[in-house]
Amino acid sequence: MFDTTQLLADKHVEFIQSLDKKDGLEYWMTEHLRVSGIYWGLVALFLLDRPQALDHKQIIAYVLKCQNADGGFGGHTHHDSHLLYTMSSVQILAMLNALDQIDGEKVTKYVLSLQQTTNGQTTVCGDVWGEHDTRFAFIAMAVLSFFGTQHRLDVNGIVEYVQRAMNYDGGFGSKPGGESHAAQVYTCVAALALAGRLDVVERDRLSGWLAERQLLCGGLNGRPQKLEDVCYAWWVGSALDILRRRHWISADKLAEFVLSAQDENGGIADRPGDVADVYHTCFGIAGLSLVRYPGLNEVDPVYCMPRSVVERLGLHKWQDNVPESWSQ
Repeated sequence: MFDTTQLLADKHVEFIQSLDKKDGLEYWMTEHLRVSGIYWGLVALFLLDRPQALDHKQIIAYVLKCQNADGGFGGHTHHDSHLLYTMSSVQILAMLNALDQIDGEKVTKYVLSLQQTTNGQTTVCGDVWGEHDTRFAFIAMAVLSFFGTQHRLDVNGIVEYVQRAMNYDGGFGSKPGGESHAAQVYTCVAALALAGRLDVVERDRLSGWLAERQLLCGGLNGRPQKLEDVCYAWWVGSALDILRRRHWISADKLAEFVLSAQDENGGIADRPGDVADVYHTCFGIAGLSLVRYPGLNEVDPVYCMPRSVVERLGLHKWQDNVPESWSQ
């Protein structure tokens, strides 16, 4: 048996490096997630302080090929543009200090084209096919913040949209009337942080709902009556961090759970005994960073990138939007 009380940093680096194998079926079946996979792997490597473990020039060249004529990015070359992959692409280029290699105005126009106002209500679509989700409200604001063009969105309309997705339990759903879900809570709280409207949040009620996501095993779930999952170390932890309520859950128990889901050959699974993947490896390590696990670089709870990168880009100013009373 391997030691599950320590982070297997070197093994995780090797695991991420091993994912670029074109001779396996999984590689081709996950083609649509290629950009996301690179983002997840890079975040994990940066937090592990091993950013050079992947070839930066090769990554930059590939991501640039994923940009389409409309200014957005697809999940792989020749795939349709989507906000999710546009966000990941911008984050990748930001981490690799290569944002100057794309036209920010072109990206901005793509994002603005996905903002819709119907009957006086503003929403943001994920793509040209009209998928609506509170995730996209956050992503639109986050992407444009990289280029200093966030003000060109209908920020007040987006805040109203997010506010309408808030439920009686303090949580947020994927749309108005949708069930509260921890991942949606993160996107909505992060959107409000970027908009300077955290006053909209029912802080105590939401913090309590988030704290209740921690189970006896130490892991967190995304909503009541669901199983624990490593990825919620990020989705729940980041929201609590923005709310300045990270201490409302047991950091030690959460760290124990995440570490117990490690594979002895590298990578982290959703829970102990399952197969490791890069998604849970990323958000497991990001969750550990949030609770200040020793040896990890600090992650920013809004952008899910190393805090050093966020500060280099001047994006850490969202912290000025946190009410002073929350730090008491």
